Amino acid sequence: MSVPGRRSSTFTRLLRHGFTHPSDAELLLESDELAPIKADPILLDALGATADPDLALHGLVQLLEAQSAPTARRELLDTLIAAKPLRDRLLGVLGASAALGDHLARHPGDWHVLLTFEPQDLHPEVADFEQRLAEADDPVSLRIAYRRCLLSIAARDVCGTIDLAQTAAELADLATATLRAALAVARTENPEDAAACRLAVIAMGKCGGHELNYVSDVDVVFVGEAANGVEEPKALQAATRLASHMMRICSETTVEGSIWPVDANLRPEGRNGPLVRTLGSHLAYYQRWAKTWEFQALLKARPVAGDIGLGEEYVATLSPLVWGAAERENFVADVQQMRRKVVATIPLGEVERELKLGPGGLRDVEFAVQLLQLVHGRADTTLRSGTTLDALKALAAGGYIGRADAVQLDAAYRFLRSMEHRIQLYRLRRTHLVPEQETDLRRLGRSLGLRTDPVGELRREWKRHSSVVRRLHEKLFYRPLLDAVAQLAPGEARLSPDAARERLVALGYADPAAALRHLEALASGVTRKAAIQRTLLPVLLGWFADSADPDAGLLTFRKVSDALGKTPWYLRLLRDEGAAAENLARVLSAGRLAPDLLMRAPEAVALLGDGDGGGLEPRPRAQLDQEMLASVARADTAEQAVTFARGVRRRELFRTSAADIVGSYGTEEVPAPADQGALIDLVGGAVSDLTAATLGGTLRAVVRAGWGDTLPTRFAIIGMGRFGGHELGYGSDADVLFVHEPREGVGDREAADAANRVVAEMRRLLQIPSTDPPLLIDADLRPEGKSGPLVRSLTSYAAYYRRWSLVWESQALLRAEPVAGDEDLGRRFIELVDPLRYPAHGLDDDAVREIRRLKARMESERLPRGADRTLHTKLGRGGLSDVEWTVQLLQLRHGSELPGLRTTRTRAALAAARAAGLVPDEEAAVLDEAWVLASRVRNAVMLVRGRAGDTFPSTSRELAAVGRYLGYGLGHVGDMLDDYRRVTRRARTVVEELFYGA
Repeated sequence: MSVPGRRSSTFTRLLRHGFTHPSDAELLLESDELAPIKADPILLDALGATADPDLALHGLVQLLEAQSAPTARRELLDTLIAAKPLRDRLLGVLGASAALGDHLARHPGDWHVLLTFEPQDLHPEVADFEQRLAEADDPVSLRIAYRRCLLSIAARDVCGTIDLAQTAAELADLATATLRAALAVARTENPEDAAACRLAVIAMGKCGGHELNYVSDVDVVFVGEAANGVEEPKALQAATRLASHMMRICSETTVEGSIWPVDANLRPEGRNGPLVRTLGSHLAYYQRWAKTWEFQALLKARPVAGDIGLGEEYVATLSPLVWGAAERENFVADVQQMRRKVVATIPLGEVERELKLGPGGLRDVEFAVQLLQLVHGRADTTLRSGTTLDALKALAAGGYIGRADAVQLDAAYRFLRSMEHRIQLYRLRRTHLVPEQETDLRRLGRSLGLRTDPVGELRREWKRHSSVVRRLHEKLFYRPLLDAVAQLAPGEARLSPDAARERLVALGYADPAAALRHLEALASGVTRKAAIQRTLLPVLLGWFADSADPDAGLLTFRKVSDALGKTPWYLRLLRDEGAAAENLARVLSAGRLAPDLLMRAPEAVALLGDGDGGGLEPRPRAQLDQEMLASVARADTAEQAVTFARGVRRRELFRTSAADIVGSYGTEEVPAPADQGALIDLVGGAVSDLTAATLGGTLRAVVRAGWGDTLPTRFAIIGMGRFGGHELGYGSDADVLFVHEPREGVGDREAADAANRVVAEMRRLLQIPSTDPPLLIDADLRPEGKSGPLVRSLTSYAAYYRRWSLVWESQALLRAEPVAGDEDLGRRFIELVDPLRYPAHGLDDDAVREIRRLKARMESERLPRGADRTLHTKLGRGGLSDVEWTVQLLQLRHGSELPGLRTTRTRAALAAARAAGLVPDEEAAVLDEAWVLASRVRNAVMLVRGRAGDTFPSTSRELAAVGRYLGYGLGHVGDMLDDYRRVTRRARTVVEELFYGA
């Protein structure tokens, strides 16, 4: 700091004592009244020892000015100089809390509460606080008395007389005494209500857990019962008035400010439920309706005011339900989902400053501890503390958490809570955000004892402790499972076999015994492989548990590790590339298709990393063609060529399915995309390109084996249906047409024989039994359908379409696109069919009626017997067929005049129809949403079951896996089905208007 002119000795002393504005401080000290401070090095040292010497001096000046007489000011100064305890307490408070400095200025005699400390004052309990609040008989005097008590707690806190846990417990005791005082005021003012009922106040949250902040909502639940001879409804009304009055006394703002809000939203049904319920009503709700998080909240329930006997009965009655909560289906998933929801509510710009709710924050510690308490507390009553640090200690003592982890977590929690306390103490405002201003950070760092470089040290310590919490948040739950089976830390308490099984069941493992065997096989021993897997497994187990089938994920991971465990790059990939391990866990636990593909080509796990393996980005068609043709060229026979081509297809199908799964689940760093259409376009394009490349490679193999370099006839494959539309799913057949044209000098018969031999051989080769997903060629959309020849010449197609073509064939040709073979022949085929699929004058009424008749007939005849129309993705209400036929009718009608409609892709055609005004924006969005959703369900079924299906699976685990792929948390299958029905119902309404003209 540069100061013009010569610095005085006082300025230099103030600067040395930590004042950031020594000039201002020097001016204050020039007054005669403050001369003793300026002259006394002890007082300057004491000011310099505070968190903010400037703030402390300013507060002291305010306090001195507020004294009513010169003798009072002299008494305060003399006592400060003579009594070190008062000096440390008073100046410590003034240097840490502007709000308490303001309180002292308004109530200048309150400094006397810091003057003497009897032994019992060092750790006051509820009764001591009640005594200090006893004289308060109205809201204003209660606030003054409350702040006076707060002053004494803060003084001992900033001086280090009490630690964090004692501070938080005393704040909870002060809150308890305040609730009792407020209820007493309410009873005094409403004696009839007081006589009509029994009312118990149950503290929840941090107050219930004896770990309250300086400024926090005080969460409560009210239980009421009728007094003798009073009807229950009347008693509950009286209890509700008393409870409301008590809440107002604490929450309302007066000239003395407010105490804190009393929050009763943790009650059954939240703010929509009655404020006061009977014990029986509470029990009925928790038995039938309560969600997992509500049992988690009850962990900290503690009777604090009113009828304590009724409150204790409440806790005893609900306790069995609390400790049985871990047996609920999807228990762990529910708790983890609630944690994710909390994080999602944080404004983006505040995430990195959030001490409480952000990643690596206080809530991560609390959620992890509570999760373990609920899982193991039913059998081990030592774990049933509502206080986080006590519960953490008990978990470590019982072997439920590693001791070293518990020590680190305890230290991190204490540091983060201390930061939170000191941030709130400054203005006595409810906040969990770390300040951004340098001055505030300096005060905060100094208040925590960081003096050399307060701001830098604070940031480093905060980052270190937050990183510890981030690392241990998941590890805490899974690490002891490995210690239980690996047995590498003799002498340390570890999970018993029963406790390990309990934990695995809570995580969703259906066969915990098998899971423990897999963990033992993976983690035991002293090899490098086992050591790396012990490091990886805690987070892998968490990702497996986030799926619908943790057992399958763990089993397949063991199989992959058995296959690749001795390969140096495999373990290095999982250890060193952050995305690889999480991507692998997501893929292995999402269903059967991707793991089955991986098990037949374990080396494809390299694709899951960030390195040179190409990653999960689907490869362009040109690269696929190049590799397919190179593979075929290396083969000695057509059968071997197709085997090689299948190998490429297997790897690329794995790449695409893995990208789809990872994109659908999201990762810890990258959330799942909101635009699900992007994933459908990715999969449809990738699978269609791969199918086309596979057919091209098979065609080259057949020609090479039978004719060498040149086939007697030009030959092209035309993709149809979803293949031509670049919309293939994992289980889709490849709809095709085959077209040929004799080369110059080759007779029609020879050319036709060659073309038919090519088609027959391609079909034979592709139908050779294999464990890979089948690639079925379907040529039923050819002229004359199944009765017609499999392959025709271009001239034959022209003759047929000119004379015999029906309207359904024009509709089918809307999706025609060359996919393999002779490019020029494919282009000329498209030129041939363009006038049919985009008729110059649109469709006449007869043609429209015929299309509608065919659609209605298909709906009635092709839907499988017993199928639910509301859930069939292809033929059901608002499904793929509904949307595609509606779009195709628009293409047939308007394609000749609107170039944007001349596309084989459904979504692109729908977007063009919307742009042209043929479909209103909202209705187009409805159709697009339904088509994307139905397509994703079909892909999900194939990914989960390993075989194609047009409707949702029937087993609960497979249904849950489909839901997880679609973005629904475990336990929300019902929401998924409801949403599907809602989306497709709206789509059907649009279809009836646009397609049927309703």
